[in-house]
Amino acid sequence: TIMCYDRYVSICKPLHYGTLLGSRACAHMAAAAWASGFLYSLLHTANTFSLPLCHGNALRQFFCEIPQILRLSCSHSKLRELGLTAVGSSFVLGCFVFIVFSYVQIFRAVLRIPSEQGQRHKAFSTCLPHLAVVSLFISTGTFAYLKPPSMSSPSLDLSLSVLYSVVPPALNPLIYSLRNQELKAAVWTLL
Repeated sequence: TIMCYDRYVSICKPLHYGTLLGSRACAHMAAAAWASGFLYSLLHTANTFSLPLCHGNALRQFFCEIPQILRLSCSHSKLRELGLTAVGSSFVLGCFVFIVFSYVQIFRAVLRIPSEQGQRHKAFSTCLPHLAVVSLFISTGTFAYLKPPSMSSPSLDLSLSVLYSVVPPALNPLIYSLRNQELKAAVWTLL
C-alpha cells in the first residue's frame, strides 16, 4: 500500500513529492506498517495461546496457519474465527481499496498525458510491475483463504498455503526485473 502511495504521489503530484514523501513521512509510514503488522501478529499469537487444544498438536501444513490451529481446539472456535476473519478482512479491504483508488487516479493521470511525450510508457513501466505483484499476491491469498469449505482437504490446504507463501515472493524479483532491457532480450532469445 505504501509503494502504491509512492507511485501515486510521483505520478499525480510530482511537484509535491518532496513534501508529501519526505524522510519524516516515510518514517511515519514505515512505523505504521510495522506497528499494524505487529498488532495483527499479536492478535493471532494471543488468540492461539488462549485456545485449549485437545486434538494433539500435529498439523499437516508446512507452517502453522490459523484455520488449522483453530481445528485443533477443544472449544467451539467459530466466534474466534469470525473475529479474526473480520479483523483480517478489514486490514485487507482497507489496503485493497486504497490500492484500487490510487491506481485509478494514476491511470487517469497517465491517460491525460499526450502520447507523443513518451511519458506514458515510463509511467506504465513504473506502475505495472507493482500492480502485477499485488494482483498475484491478492489472487493467491484470496483463493487460499476464501475457498468454499466443501473444497477443503488437507492436501489442497497444504498446496494452497505453499502457493500463497512461495509463488508471489519467488516471482517478485522476476516481475520487477522485466523492466530491464537486457533481461527482456535474454527471455526473448530463450523463447
